[in-house]
Amino acid sequence: MAFGVAGVVVLLLASVFSGVTADTNSDDVTALNTFYTTLNSPSQLTNWAPQNGDPCGQSWLGVTCSGSRVITIKVPGMGLNGTLGYNMNLLTELSELDASNNDLGGSDIPYNLPPNLERLNLEKNNFVGTLPYSISEMAALKYLNLGHNQLSEIDVVFNQLTNLTTLDFSYNLFSGTLPESFSNMTSLSTLYLQNNQFTGTIDILTDLPLTDLNVADNQFSGSIPDKLKGISNLQTSGNTFSNSPALPVSDTPPSRPSPSRNPSHNNNNSSPSRGRDSDNGGSRGQSSKVGGPAVAGIVISLVIVGALVAFFLIKRKSMGHQHRGDPEKNGHLSPLASGKIKQLRPIRSLSLSPPGKELKKNDSMNLKPPPKIDLQKSFDENDPTNKPVAKKVNPSSIRATAYTVADLQVATESFSADNLVGEGSFGRVYRARLSDQKVLAVKKINFSAVPDNPSDLFIKLVANIAKLNHPNLSGLDGYCSEHGQCLLAYEFYKHGSLHDLLHLSDGNNRSLSWNSRVKIALGSARALEYLHETCLPSIIHKNFKSSNILLDDELNPHISDCGFADLIPNQELQESDDHSGYRAPEVSMSGQYSQKSDVYSFGVVMLELLTGRKAFDSSQPRSQQSLVRWATPQLHDIDSLDQMVDPALEGLYPAKSLSRFADAIALCVQPEPEFRPPMSEVVQSLVRLVQRSSMGAGLSSERNSCRFDESGVAASLALL
Repeated sequence: MAFGVAGVVVLLLASVFSGVTADTNSDDVTALNTFYTTLNSPSQLTNWAPQNGDPCGQSWLGVTCSGSRVITIKVPGMGLNGTLGYNMNLLTELSELDASNNDLGGSDIPYNLPPNLERLNLEKNNFVGTLPYSISEMAALKYLNLGHNQLSEIDVVFNQLTNLTTLDFSYNLFSGTLPESFSNMTSLSTLYLQNNQFTGTIDILTDLPLTDLNVADNQFSGSIPDKLKGISNLQTSGNTFSNSPALPVSDTPPSRPSPSRNPSHNNNNSSPSRGRDSDNGGSRGQSSKVGGPAVAGIVISLVIVGALVAFFLIKRKSMGHQHRGDPEKNGHLSPLASGKIKQLRPIRSLSLSPPGKELKKNDSMNLKPPPKIDLQKSFDENDPTNKPVAKKVNPSSIRATAYTVADLQVATESFSADNLVGEGSFGRVYRARLSDQKVLAVKKINFSAVPDNPSDLFIKLVANIAKLNHPNLSGLDGYCSEHGQCLLAYEFYKHGSLHDLLHLSDGNNRSLSWNSRVKIALGSARALEYLHETCLPSIIHKNFKSSNILLDDELNPHISDCGFADLIPNQELQESDDHSGYRAPEVSMSGQYSQKSDVYSFGVVMLELLTGRKAFDSSQPRSQQSLVRWATPQLHDIDSLDQMVDPALEGLYPAKSLSRFADAIALCVQPEPEFRPPMSEVVQSLVRLVQRSSMGAGLSSERNSCRFDESGVAASLALL
C-alpha cells in the first residue's frame, strides 16, 4: 500500500514538472507563444516559457486562467515593444487584454483580435494606420481604449457594439466626420475624441446616453445640440461651434500635443484619459494684461523675422532648381515614360496608403531610384573584404529533424527522375516517402554561388528557417548536411503550386473558384506580412511568385523559399528572374530588393489569380506578353475588367469583390515603390473584401477551421 501511495506522488510530481502543456488549452498556448515571439521575447515577462510552456499551470506573469482557458492578459507599463500576435483570435475565452503604456506598434493593430473581448486597452502605444474591421464583430466589448496612438482611419462599423460603455479615441490622427454607426452604441456613457482632426458636426451623438463627453481640439463645426449641453462632464473647446462661448481676444489657442505616447501621463490603465484640456485657464488672466505697446513690438518683430525667413526660403528654392538642372549631378536618374504614369495613377476608391502619400501631378518624373541598400543583405558584392563571417551554429539548437543522406536517398529512390517534383531557383525538389510512410518534399540546395564554407552557411540557413512559424509558410520538417549535401525537407503538398493549377491544368485538377482565389491571395498576403512586419529583423522574400505558392488539400496557400534568398547575391536572383514578369521596376534599375519589391511581386500574383494568365507569356502577342503592362490600363474600367477575368470562372464572381480586388492590384503594382502599400494594409483590404462582399457568408463557415498542432503549423486557414 505504501508503495502505491509513493507511486501516485511520483506521478503527480512528474506531471507538475514535466513542462507539458497539460493545464492550458493548446490553442491558447499557441497564441501566447506567438505573442511572446512578436514581442521580441521580452525579458520583462520573466516566467513565460514558450518552449513546452504551460501558461495556466505555471501562472505566467500577467496571465489569468479559468480552468484550462486564458481569460485575461494584463501587461501594462512594462516597456514592451513589437506588436500583438497575428493569431490572437485563437484566444476565444479571453475577456480582457491590457497592453497599455508600452511601445507596441509601428504598424496597424492586427486584425485577428480575440473575438470575445469585453475590455481592450492599447492606450499609449505607437499603433498607426487603420482600426481593424474585426472590431465591428466584437459584440461583447464594453471598454475600448485606443488613446495616445497614431491611428488615422476608422474602418469599423459600430452597429453590433451595443454593449460598449466607454470609448477612447483621444490623441490620435483621426479625421473626417464621425461614422453614422456611432448612433448604434446604445450603452455608451463615456466618449473621448479630443485632440484629433475630426470635422463636421456632432449631431450623431445626440441620442447616446452620454454622461462624459470630450470633443475638444478638433475641427468640429455647427452647433452643439441642446441634449448634449446637459451632459455633466462636457468639454468642447478648440472647435468652431457657433454656440460655444467665445474666447477672449488675447487668448492663445492651445498647441496640439504629439499623438505619440507621452510618458508624462499617469499610468492609470483602468480608465480612459480625462480632464486633459483644462490646463489653459491659469494662463488667461496673465495674457490679458499685455499692454498695447508690447503687442505692437511683438507684431513688428514677427514681421521682420517673417521677411528674413521668406528670403532664405526663396534663396534655397532657387539653389535647388539649379542643382536639379545640372545633368551631371543628376545623371543617375532613370526617367519614366509619362504614359505609364497616367496608366498607373493611385486609385482613389481604395485608401491603402498613409495620409500624405497620394501621387502628385508630375512628381513621378523626378523620382530617384531607391538607394542601393538591401536591408537583408548578407554580402557586400562591391567590396569582398566586407563579407561578414558566418557565425557557427550549434546543430543541436535547430528545431528540425536531422536526416542522414542514406535516409533521404532511400526515401527518394536515389533521387530518381520519377520522384522529381520540380526545379526552382535554389535547386531541384524531389518527393520522398519515409519508412513511416510520411511524405516530404526534399530540396537539394545549390550553393554554387557561394564559394566559401557552404556547409556552415547551410546550417545557419536551416537555423533561420526553423525559426519561422506561420500557418501560410511551407513547414520545414528537417534537413541533411552530410558528405557535402545540403538538403531541406518540407511538408509535401499534393496539389502542387498555384502556378501549376492555374497554367498547367490537365483537366483533372479542381478549377479555382473566385472564393478560393481570394482565399489564396489573403493567405499569401498574411505570410508576407509576417515576414515583413513580424519577423525581426524583417525578411524580404525576393522570389515571390505563383510557383512558390503551394496548396494543401483545402487549397490553403503555403509560401516556399522563405528565409534563404538573403544569403544569395541579388544578381543571382535577378539573372534567373529576367523574364519572369515578377520583378519590380526598381529591381531592374538597381538590382536591389526591398519589402516594396515583394509587394509588387504579390500584385503580379493577384493579377494571375484574376486573369488566369502567366506573369510573362512569350506565346502572346508582344503587347500582351507582360501581364502587368497589358492588364494595368484595364483595371480602372469595369467593362474592360470583366473582359480580362479568367474565362475559367465562367462569370461566377461578385462584381464589387472583383472591383476591390482590382483596386488592390493597381496599388501593389505601382511603378514607384513609395506609393505601394505595406503588406499589412493589403491584408486589411482583402479582409474587408471578404467581410463586405456577398462571398463573406460563404467563407465565414471556414472561420473556425484553423487549428494549430504543437509545432505551430496550421492545418487550414482562418479567413476571418
